[in-house]
Amino acid sequence: MIAVRPEPVPDPVVDAHLTVDRGAFRLDLPLRLNAGEVVALLGPNGAGKTTALRALAGLQPLTAGHITLAGQHVDRPEHRVWTPAERRPLGVVFQDYLLFPHLTALDNVAFGLRRHGTDRRTARRQAADWLTRVGLAEHAHRKPRQLSGGQAQRVALARALAVRPALLLLDEPLAALDARTRLDTRAELHRHLAAHSGATLLVTHDPLDALVLADRLVIVEDGRVVQEGDAATITAQPRTDYVARLVGLNLYRGGADGHVVRLGDGFTLTVADALHGDAFVAFPPAAVALHPDRPDGSPRNTWSAVITGLQRHGDNLRVQLDGPIAVAADITPAAAAHLQLSPGQPVWVAVKAAETRAYPASADRSVDPTCDARTCGG
Repeated sequence: MIAVRPEPVPDPVVDAHLTVDRGAFRLDLPLRLNAGEVVALLGPNGAGKTTALRALAGLQPLTAGHITLAGQHVDRPEHRVWTPAERRPLGVVFQDYLLFPHLTALDNVAFGLRRHGTDRRTARRQAADWLTRVGLAEHAHRKPRQLSGGQAQRVALARALAVRPALLLLDEPLAALDARTRLDTRAELHRHLAAHSGATLLVTHDPLDALVLADRLVIVEDGRVVQEGDAATITAQPRTDYVARLVGLNLYRGGADGHVVRLGDGFTLTVADALHGDAFVAFPPAAVALHPDRPDGSPRNTWSAVITGLQRHGDNLRVQLDGPIAVAADITPAAAAHLQLSPGQPVWVAVKAAETRAYPASADRSVDPTCDARTCGG
């Protein structure tokens, strides 16, 4: 019998452990990205996303850990290795694009090529090719103030990609655009990222940008990874309150015994999944039904609550409720009018067991063990 050797696994483009101390805050983030992979880094304000991007870009030295880009050690404090930004194999698109106001679109794109040693004529020819790729050939001689937000974003992207970076860093690249431009530019960006042979790290607050553009999500809170995986896994099983809100779910943590999960203060939820031990329970706001009185023949999960807030949420109304657990409910405007809902009003809440998802919490040690029905409420 002939032995078949396994295909060698290629080295990652990015192999890093980012440790940065800034006052009382510490970023402690292991990160690996493969060629052709788009990874989205998400988290609330102050989570460490920008610090991570600056460290990779060479704008923030590490306190400890290491960064290896395309096999090159660019930051390793214990060995006193540090490579400045301009010598790292990467391209960056900043949130405000940072185009040179005195240069044309063509010369902005050519600038990076010139910095990498390309002669002026070749740099301008390649820059023109890149402007054609991003659909801006006719705007080559315009300066940034003569470009729209979407056009400026595409010039910044062309400048970053023109140097064929091993790592492309995108810092909230769509945040400055209006809704319509954002939609079109997101689709255009997706096409260019798919054609990029290197790795891409996308830093964003917008879950839609992450879900559309990224192959994998890395979610950080307080400087540490709290969840990582593809979009389907994370949206199905969020593990912190931030992630639950990001994907639009109510989330609670408690102790499971069969089909019952005890959340705290004796309050229990009946769930469809049979579990034992530490568990999460999640359900969408659309699964929450509201009634003026206790419903007859009700599902097992019913409780009284008080409305604490009402706001428009897409075509529906998002109702915030307080009671034994805090919960969000989505109802139609017609239902809200029928119930005559208002802040401070008492209502009855019902959630069918079949609408819940329960899954083990102990599988992820990064989850805060103090999270309970209050702190992990949706």
